[in-house]
Amino acid sequence: MNEQTYRRLARHLDQLPDGFPPSRTGADLHLLELLFSPQEAELAVHLTLERESAGLIAARAGLAPDAGALLLDEMAQKGLILSMDTEDGGRTYMAAPFVVGIYEFQVNNLSVNFLHALWEYWSTTVDRPSAETIPQMRTIPIHESIDPRLETVTYEQVNAIVDAHTRFAVAPCICRRGARMVGKGCDAPEESCLIFGEWAEFYARTGRGRKIDRSEMLALIARADAANLVLRPSNSQDVSFICCCCGCCCGGLVGLKRHPRPADVVASAFIASLAPEDCQGCFTCLQRCQMQALVEDGDRVALKQERCIGCGLCVTTCPSGALTLVRKSESGLTRVPPTMEDTWRIISQTQNI
Repeated sequence: MNEQTYRRLARHLDQLPDGFPPSRTGADLHLLELLFSPQEAELAVHLTLERESAGLIAARAGLAPDAGALLLDEMAQKGLILSMDTEDGGRTYMAAPFVVGIYEFQVNNLSVNFLHALWEYWSTTVDRPSAETIPQMRTIPIHESIDPRLETVTYEQVNAIVDAHTRFAVAPCICRRGARMVGKGCDAPEESCLIFGEWAEFYARTGRGRKIDRSEMLALIARADAANLVLRPSNSQDVSFICCCCGCCCGGLVGLKRHPRPADVVASAFIASLAPEDCQGCFTCLQRCQMQALVEDGDRVALKQERCIGCGLCVTTCPSGALTLVRKSESGLTRVPPTMEDTWRIISQTQNI
C-alpha cells in the first residue's frame, strides 16, 4: 500500500462534511485502499465541493485533459465522487463526503469483506468533539399526518417535495442490504432510497438506481408508511434524496435511538402530541414508533415527547385522533439551506476538525 497517498486522501475526506475521522488501528487506510486505487486516491484530493470541469481538475492534478476525464468518469461510476451533466452536454465533477456520499454510493459494490472493513473502521475511530453545525439530513412526516391547518413550507411536506420535481429514481437501501448480507436486518423493503433531480440522473446513469415516474414515487412513499419507515430527506430546500429508515438497520436512526433525548438533536419541524383521554388503547402506535417514544400506560399509551423525532408514523394509524403532530417553535427549527451543496459547504466551513 502507498501509505502516504492514502493518508493524504484520508485528510482530504476529513475536511469534507462530517469528516473521515482517523482510526486507532489503521482501519481507515485499509478501507480507503479497498475503495480507491492509488491513481484514484491521488486524483481525488484535487476535487472540491464546487462543480468543476474535467480539464480544470486534471490541470490541477498534472494530468492530460483526456486522461483526467476518463479517470474521473471511472471514479464516478465507482461512487467515489459525484458527476453532474450540464445542459450544454458537458459534465462537471465534485468531491463526495464519505457520508452522505461515498458510503451510500457503494450500494451495488457490497461484499462481506468490505462490510467487515467498514465496521472495523467505524468501531475504531478516534473520538473527538463535534462542532455545532447543521445536519446533512432531517426528518419529515408522512403527508397524511400533517393537519392541513398547520403552517408548513414545501420542503417539510413529502408530497410537495415530489410535486417540485420531474426526475425521480429509486435505489436499494445500503443499510438494510448490508445487514442482510451478514444475516441480520429486517423485512422492510430494500428498494426504498428515493432520489430526486440531478441526483436521480446520477444514480440512474451510474447504475445505482432505476428511473421511476411520479406515480411510482408516491406509491413507494405509501409503502414506506405501511412498513413503519421514517422519511429522512437531505437537509436542503431542493431535496436530493429521501432515505426511508428503520430503527434496526439504518445508522442515522440507530444513532438517534440510542440517544437519551432524540428530540433534542433531531432536525425536524414537528413533534407528536397526545390527548390521553382520547386514546382507545389499541397500541398500534407502539409497533409503528421507531424511537420507543410511546409506551403502555395501563389501558392507554403514554408519550415520551423527549424521544419523538416528528415522523408522524403514530399519527396516521391512530383511530381516535389522540395522537397529532404539532409544529415546533421557531427556536427549535434547524436551518435548511437551498441545496445539498450549500449544506455541505456550510458544514465544511463550520465543523471543528
